[in-house]
Amino acid sequence: MILRRLGRWAFIGAAVILVAGVAAATFAMKNLLSGKTGGSVEVASAPAEVVARGKYLAEAADCVACHSAPGGAPFAGGLPMQTGFGTIYATNITPDPDDGLGRWSAEDFWRALHDGIRRDGQQLYPAMPYTSYRGMTRTDADAIYAYIMQLRPMKVANRRTELNFPFNIRLGMLGWNLLFLHDSLPAVSAGSSPAWQRGRYLVNVLGHCGECHTPRGVVGEMELARSLTGFALGRVAAPDITPAGLASRGWTAAGLRAYLGRGLARQGSAFGDMHPVIMLSTRNLTAADLAAVATYLLGDNPPPPAPQPAVEPAESAAAANGAGRMSYVALCAGCHGLDGDGVPNTVVAMRANSTLRLADPRNLIVAMLDGIGAENFPHRASMQAMPGFSDKLSDAEAAALANYLRATWGGQKADVTPAAVRALR
Repeated sequence: MILRRLGRWAFIGAAVILVAGVAAATFAMKNLLSGKTGGSVEVASAPAEVVARGKYLAEAADCVACHSAPGGAPFAGGLPMQTGFGTIYATNITPDPDDGLGRWSAEDFWRALHDGIRRDGQQLYPAMPYTSYRGMTRTDADAIYAYIMQLRPMKVANRRTELNFPFNIRLGMLGWNLLFLHDSLPAVSAGSSPAWQRGRYLVNVLGHCGECHTPRGVVGEMELARSLTGFALGRVAAPDITPAGLASRGWTAAGLRAYLGRGLARQGSAFGDMHPVIMLSTRNLTAADLAAVATYLLGDNPPPPAPQPAVEPAESAAAANGAGRMSYVALCAGCHGLDGDGVPNTVVAMRANSTLRLADPRNLIVAMLDGIGAENFPHRASMQAMPGFSDKLSDAEAAALANYLRATWGGQKADVTPAAVRALR
């Protein structure tokens, strides 16, 4: 009897798998058959106000940051994106008819943003964040299309993706999308005001913040139960930007507006991957939209910013009198000051610095080892270059310096080990 039941369930399971496989194959064949190659060049004509709105939306969606290679033409693609499965290269989205979107219709463009399907019917990989853009309105997608089609065509060939087997088989994205492509992403804060709703659209959809700040699962899916709680794909982590995470590091609505609008705030300056996000995207948002983003990230009733956590007196004293303090005085105090106050608009302050208050020390360690290049910000503000000290500090010395910084100005335990430093070199 048991064997008979097991056989029946095995048969049912096999039938379900077979039906799902046939459905997936049918869907894939439908996409491929409806896909287009060649064809006439699209001539997109739209009112000037629609094109202007499309430009604003494309900036809010940060299109140029990913679709431009270092030293390359804007929107012409070529930027390598390292994943756990290989390298994906951003594509040319200028209206070039052969290498770009010159033959794409508004419907083709919408299907790519909404469904992750290229004009030729092939599946896109979610390095193009259609998993977030799926929530975009058709009106906004059409406006972005109208703007892109007014760009100067750039004849820059697309580079082929270099993914490991079996991830290089695009057909597998059918099953991935079935499991992980959702019509909307969960809210990370509580609210219902018009500003909160607008902020949710800007953060979750246009800004696609979750693509970096949300942990990823074993097949690269966003773990939506932990949205915006932070994630490290490589050496540097995108931090927790939930209300609790932001408040724990001293962020306020005013601080977020300043940081996203100017790249500079009392809590620190934008560096690494966030610097181009600020300069190419969020600095262009209107004051109302910046306020909406801050409202959504913290909620309609934001939590108060937490004071700097207290460190055990013995631990604080040990950090203040140890090798870390000596390294700080020798290598850092000349710019950041003995009291960690920095120089306004020139050198970031250590006091109240959000990076020092992160529980995970990796961003601090990488900055100490690699340094940070000179960076310009809006309104002629700039931060001078910070040299890296990987060739001057041993693993033990770097760990001691990190512990001094974190215990003194971050309220964190002095628990960075030489092994943690070694792992990030």
